Amino acid sequence: METTIKVLVEGGKATAGPPIGPALGPLGINVGQVVSEINKKTASFEGMKVPVKIIVDKKTKQFKIEVGSPPTTALIKKELGLEKGAKTAGQEVVGNLAFEQVVKIAKLKMSTMLAKDLRAAVNEVLGSCLSMGITVDGMHPREVQRLVKEGKYDEKLG
Repeated sequence: METTIKVLVEGGKATAGPPIGPALGPLGINVGQVVSEINKKTASFEGMKVPVKIIVDKKTKQFKIEVGSPPTTALIKKELGLEKGAKTAGQEVVGNLAFEQVVKIAKLKMSTMLAKDLRAAVNEVLGSCLSMGITVDGMHPREVQRLVKEGKYDEKLG
């Protein structure tokens, strides 16, 4: 019999306190081991909230950790060191990503996107840039989407 506990933790900074400790306590598993495993798996998302599923087998006391992916906007903000996106996207530019950074974010998000390939994932990330007031290589995200469609970035998409 398995039970699943869903929590939102800061990458690499989970603790045995709430919400994890009280949720796992009654299940009789080693909370320290679970926290350590979560921190190992979420270390690359430091400074961001990450959805985590803790799946516990009540009989064997074994557990599995599944780490979700932070929202695309959180990854963009981390990449640029921003607190938040533009108040009025389209009228205000708050940052500029290199195309390589867009590809990096797209690769991180691929597993949770509906995109069928890297090109589609890159276009999704560019869409997020658009709504946040972020330019890419100094250009409007729509312009970059057009160039991707025309194959101008094919060598960077591998």
